[in-house]
Amino acid sequence: MSDTVTLAYGSALDGMQRSGPMPIHPVAAMFGNDQSLTDGAALLAHLQSAGPEDALRQQFAQVLAGWDHVDSDAVWAAGTARNTSERRSAIVSTLQLDPATQHLVASLFPHATAPIVIADDWEEWRTAERRGERDFYWSHYRRYLLNKGWDAGVVAGLDHATEDVVRRLSDPTREVAYQAKGLVVGYVQSGKTANFTGVIAKAVDAGYRLVIVLTGTTNMLRAQTQRRLDIELVGRENLEQEISAHDSRGHEYQDDTDWEKDRFVRHGGRPSDIGYPDIRRLSTRGWDYRRLRQGFMALDFPRRERTHPLFAPVNLYTSDARLVVAKKNKTVLQDLVADLGRIRERLGEVPVLIIDDESDQASVNTTSPKQWTQDSKDRTAINRLIGQLLSMMPRAQYVGYTATPYANVFVDPSDVEDIFPRDFLVSLARPVAYMGAEDFHDFDTDIPLSERTFESSQELRHVRLLDEEPQDTDLRTPLDMYLLTGAVKLHRQRHGHASYQHHTMLVHEAMSKAVHRDTADVINAMWNSGQYRAPAGLARLRALYEEDVLRVSVASGTDLPTPANFDDLRPDIAAALDKISPPDQSSGPVIVVNSDKDLERQQESLDFDMRPIWRILVGGNSLARGFTVEGLTVTYYRRVTKQVDTLMQMGRWFGFRPGFRDLVRIYTTEELHEMFAAACKDEEYLRAELRRYSQPTDGERQITPRQIPPLIAQHRPDLRPTGRNKMWNATLVEKSSPGEPMEPVAYPNPGSRAGDEKTRANAAAWLPVLSAATTTVRFKTVRASKVAGVSTIQDTGKSYSARIAEMDHRDVVEVLRSLKWLSADTFKPELTWLSGLSPEQLKRWLIIFPHQVSDESLRTIHDQGPFSIFRRVRTSTGSLSAVSESRHRNAASRIAGLATPVSDPEADRLYAPATGAIIVYPNVEADVPDARSVNDGLVTLAFQLVTPMSTMPSSGKLIKWQTHNSADESAIVVDAE
Repeated sequence: MSDTVTLAYGSALDGMQRSGPMPIHPVAAMFGNDQSLTDGAALLAHLQSAGPEDALRQQFAQVLAGWDHVDSDAVWAAGTARNTSERRSAIVSTLQLDPATQHLVASLFPHATAPIVIADDWEEWRTAERRGERDFYWSHYRRYLLNKGWDAGVVAGLDHATEDVVRRLSDPTREVAYQAKGLVVGYVQSGKTANFTGVIAKAVDAGYRLVIVLTGTTNMLRAQTQRRLDIELVGRENLEQEISAHDSRGHEYQDDTDWEKDRFVRHGGRPSDIGYPDIRRLSTRGWDYRRLRQGFMALDFPRRERTHPLFAPVNLYTSDARLVVAKKNKTVLQDLVADLGRIRERLGEVPVLIIDDESDQASVNTTSPKQWTQDSKDRTAINRLIGQLLSMMPRAQYVGYTATPYANVFVDPSDVEDIFPRDFLVSLARPVAYMGAEDFHDFDTDIPLSERTFESSQELRHVRLLDEEPQDTDLRTPLDMYLLTGAVKLHRQRHGHASYQHHTMLVHEAMSKAVHRDTADVINAMWNSGQYRAPAGLARLRALYEEDVLRVSVASGTDLPTPANFDDLRPDIAAALDKISPPDQSSGPVIVVNSDKDLERQQESLDFDMRPIWRILVGGNSLARGFTVEGLTVTYYRRVTKQVDTLMQMGRWFGFRPGFRDLVRIYTTEELHEMFAAACKDEEYLRAELRRYSQPTDGERQITPRQIPPLIAQHRPDLRPTGRNKMWNATLVEKSSPGEPMEPVAYPNPGSRAGDEKTRANAAAWLPVLSAATTTVRFKTVRASKVAGVSTIQDTGKSYSARIAEMDHRDVVEVLRSLKWLSADTFKPELTWLSGLSPEQLKRWLIIFPHQVSDESLRTIHDQGPFSIFRRVRTSTGSLSAVSESRHRNAASRIAGLATPVSDPEADRLYAPATGAIIVYPNVEADVPDARSVNDGLVTLAFQLVTPMSTMPSSGKLIKWQTHNSADESAIVVDAE
């Protein structure tokens, strides 16, 4: 019966792929010639028993993902947007699945989140027919991933995400050359390589014949990328063409376990023998690109029909492809440019794809505009060489990949030689099972850390805070945790629940190579004195296991075994010690990874592809960007930086942790943890803004890639998006935020003469509002928390009192216009928007001064009040780290007419059309002993405001720009000092 079900429903799904969904059971009954299928019971039984490798289950995942993703105005789509729960509901409804099957389908095949695409005008060429005609390398890559154990829905999502990129490249067969430039933004350690491998596979199928992959700046990352492409794309048959029977040194992969176990993708024969292009490598795993000298003809592309150009289908589809994987090194790229220069007259016919991995590193021009001459720009070496490649090859397509796009979108788009993603930006969705920012921070909760539990707090489960000043014993507990988590992995493996090839710990304190050596010595000495086989050491491990490891694993709800009794883990501790400790007991388990030439031999052992790695890695930049640290479980991190992109790229603890998610720990300081929180907020803010503006308004796009830079936020003034030498641009004039809270934090800092004067002026500016706040009301107190990982607002059953003032919009604008800030640009775009609103959009404001529970906080300000005084912390730059509290926001939102989960009778009574709400927090420094003694003029009145949806611009466009480029009035990014 199972074969009948597979055949019947598989045929039904095949038939519906182009037409769209329809009632599936009668169609399957028709194809299977079996009327018993019409009730759906057989399908339900099959899916309930099917494993991930089941053919029908995989087909279901692929077809559902296709319907999820497609832009369609067909009746079945019911006007729903792609990749939404509404779209999936429309599909399931049209298929007429019964409730039990609907529930099973939802659990087996959750709908993927669509990538966010911001694109300029482009020409569609990737028709279904062209995709189907030539999908040789993509189909083999897809099959490879499925055989490797990837979920069919995830692979289908990768298919659609890569298609969002490839379709925006130029048609390789078009007569007139066009050079598209784009950017793909993923998450740190989130599978960007899988995406660009898929893009390359589809591009080669489509006709691109030279693929240049620019990796980071280290040999380790380049070799890692080359090997992965060799395994998953190039494949065994292409590689075997390079093996000479007369080469006594053997093939580069002859000792590779994956080669020996036949894990390299197979194409079923030499591709060119069955009408598809071979892929010839011009770099290998061991060797970067080198001058070809007399062999430079390897870069030539013969034409079968010499009267036609190479890009003509008759020539293109019969020519082979070349692959170069090169690190971003001046000498390497100079060699590549020189060799290409020998065939320059023919390069104009070659469709080229340049993939720039970690494209914000080294690729961006970082010279100051002050150094540019009138007719040209000085360029950094790598930027200049990439520009040469693009100028030499008019059919070259440039696609950058990064998790931190700030430097890329700050490039001047009018610079035709540079790499600004003028044509498209694709922001990839967060992958399933990925551990990211939300797994290490408790966002959207006001529960004090002391009151959180392992069950309710991601932060408690995974983060361990260190003192700001390093202590000699800081590393003892992380080392113990590393050993224990390794033992738990071996315990799980011993009981047949998982397999762990690698188990690593990362120690990152500084860039200095001298510090790396000293740290390695400290760790080796501490490890050797750990007494891990003696009673004292085992007692220490038992306490850490019972208080931390076991409790977190239980709270995480993992279905993997974690022994309840520490004694059951002791054999695994001994086994872990044997794997971690090197044979030479006088040394230790540390591998130092940096650019120190004296350590190259030691670093050669850090080869995750060739051998299991159970070691502690000490290093800096070499381990920070792009390079995947396999099996990373424990991180000790103390390195400070002032740039979001640098900080995020150091977050090696982000990524996929199959079988040991509950064991992941990061040891860091509170300050660094807060900096990561701010960086993560900057990142998520940009993604949210891109998602918001990617939706068309009246059928027209809201923004193009040129208009992205001003969407970048900065949650901490001391943490810039990227280096100053990459930020020469962009002025945001006006920013609308209908229904969205606005909470500036850059208030003047009392304590200096200038700060005191500005704070006094601000307090005086608020006097009309203070004097109007004569009424006291009570609002409901709410609590923000997470339930099952979902942010929610809950009624606490309590209330708080507050003074309120009602004022005309124009009067409030005058107050806001009078305020002084740390920076002249603070709140300026928002104030410009507020100032231009009509009375129909915003007529009145309700200003709320919440009171704390304790009467001791009450005091008058300029003889008005009394008001509660709050204590707030400032960052090292003087800005407030936060202003509002979620317990007060519910009332403000309801006054502005916004829906919230918790009703509030008093707030609802104060609601009126065209009404906004402001919550004001009079505050002083957190360490002030008696807030009531602070001079009136030195109290900072900080606020959060929220506007009603009536403030939505009639055009639907929420942002306005300022341009200074007289040569191009549409330019958004400008050359500015």
